[in-house]
Amino acid sequence: MLPLLRIRRSIRKFTKQKIEHSIMDILCEALLRSQSSRNIKPWHFILIDDKTQLKHLAAAKKHGSAFLKDAAAAFVIVADNSKSDVWIEDCSIAAMQLQLTADSLGLGSCWIQIRNRMATETITSEDYVKDHLEIPENHSVLAIIALGHPAETPAPHPQDSLDYSKISRGRFFIG
Repeated sequence: MLPLLRIRRSIRKFTKQKIEHSIMDILCEALLRSQSSRNIKPWHFILIDDKTQLKHLAAAKKHGSAFLKDAAAAFVIVADNSKSDVWIEDCSIAAMQLQLTADSLGLGSCWIQIRNRMATETITSEDYVKDHLEIPENHSVLAIIALGHPAETPAPHPQDSLDYSKISRGRFFIG
């Protein structure tokens, strides 16, 4: 796993190649195998692979989501927020597990934050996505994970760029 973490980068440029059905099945399994507090699994994952829908969802934020229109697919990460007080954590774990699995299969991915973001001056990103995908009121949208075959290869972050001052032992310390 550590070798994958060392080279993993967010990918925002994708080729036009579709993702094979067998790979999509693996990604779905990875999501459903994700850890969940008290095994409540408050999540729901919406697979989007229709180009028209991807283009529409690419406008879910004022900034930072336009590249979604060129992705081969995406998963919208949703949760029934009445089932668990830690739905954000559970969905975040699932989303990261999806991204790591995608990378291990040679795909690129990028997290698009939806929660607490704006689509326009008056419409939240969450409301924009919920309206388009007919998501029930008692559900919350955390993020969209864009997926595709990478059309870019950003350089890995070098080992010497890691900020080890962010780790302390035994107690909180900033030094």
